[in-house]
Amino acid sequence: MEHKKRLIKYNDKMFSCATSIAMELIGGKWKSVILIYLIDGSKRYSELRKLISTITERTLSLQLKQLEKDGLITRKVYTKKPPLKVEYSLTKFGESLAPVLNAIAQWGMSVAEEKGEVIEG
Repeated sequence: MEHKKRLIKYNDKMFSCATSIAMELIGGKWKSVILIYLIDGSKRYSELRKLISTITERTLSLQLKQLEKDGLITRKVYTKKPPLKVEYSLTKFGESLAPVLNAIAQWGMSVAEEKGEVIEG
């Protein structure tokens, strides 16, 4: 891919690089983590909270809302019988990120094994 000077308009924002668009959608500490846990199927809020033990409830809630707004995940509410059940899953757009997220996770694991310590939980 050739990298040249340009402006890209996405969601009424201007970006100088396509990488900036990607980071707008999946950047930050938690978005990619949430997305990678949804690759293998729908999860309830409580399941995500258990899987990502170091995230606060407020942050998880805000990040889920942003990912839904950006069209990467869907939120399905089941109201047939109490208690209310909410499940989050990847959209087709979100699924298109799977190869990228898996590559990032694989790279992160190799860094952890070489330069850090993997602690099973």
